[in-house]
Amino acid sequence: MKGTIFDIKRYAIHDGPGIRTTVFFKGCTLRCLWCHNPEGIEREREIMFRPERCAVECRDCVSVCPQRAITKKRKVISIDRMRCDLCAKCGEACAYEAVELVGREVSTQEVLDEIEKDRIFYDESKGGVTFSGGEPLAQPDFLLDLLTELNKRNVHTAVDTSGFVPSEILRTVSRKADLLLYDLKIMDEEKHKKYTGESNTLILENLRKLSENGKKIIIRIPVLAGLNDDDENIQKQAEFLKSCGSIEEIDLLLYHRGGEDKRKRLRKKGPLVDFRAPSDRRLQEIKDRLSGYGFSVKIGG
Repeated sequence: MKGTIFDIKRYAIHDGPGIRTTVFFKGCTLRCLWCHNPEGIEREREIMFRPERCAVECRDCVSVCPQRAITKKRKVISIDRMRCDLCAKCGEACAYEAVELVGREVSTQEVLDEIEKDRIFYDESKGGVTFSGGEPLAQPDFLLDLLTELNKRNVHTAVDTSGFVPSEILRTVSRKADLLLYDLKIMDEEKHKKYTGESNTLILENLRKLSENGKKIIIRIPVLAGLNDDDENIQKQAEFLKSCGSIEEIDLLLYHRGGEDKRKRLRKKGPLVDFRAPSDRRLQEIKDRLSGYGFSVKIGG
């Protein structure tokens, strides 16, 4: 079985219990405007260019490009992304890592080989492997193959999902995974559509069904000032989660601007929205309010 990923992060401590290896799948079912990993949105490979790393006099990427998609004028690199065929020769030629091809096809065994390198850390910290993205359930067969193999090896598994996936696929994956990290962003449906591109109806329905089945779930709320940190949204989230019955833990995720830099490097277009993280005081207020409903709440995941 093969799938497409864009990164494997070792020694992760914010993607589930213990020390973990996080495998980032490429391709997502939502289009969140604040996305921290915009390189994980598209399933296809993409070129990322870091101009601050580019050597002034070097023209190696220009020379090796068979499609002549890269030009350099007045010491400035330009990439014609329509002409580019993603052959990756520019990235291989760049000694300064200014040009990078994001995304690669890997087999189940290749991923397992990387995971096995950290096996000792899982055993000592009660950690394991987390599949994130992007949206890992957008590649269900590849994900299920990995989960099946890790179950055989008694490795703890977590799947980080937006919940915007077909219910049957989510149900099948939930039977294989030890833990689900489930995103809950905005309760108002129209606002959810505006900022993620999709309705939240399926997301909420899937979460309720999983909870009714007693699945171990940690809710993750990315908190953004002026978007979803208002009292009304927090109260609706708390009331909905309480009605689900079996949910006990919530992680409040901090917004940072790293995704904005990545979008520029990928030349991704979209509406300009000035997202910000809430103040420490506001985050504490949100934590206290959710804790008041009986949840165990952590800031930072």
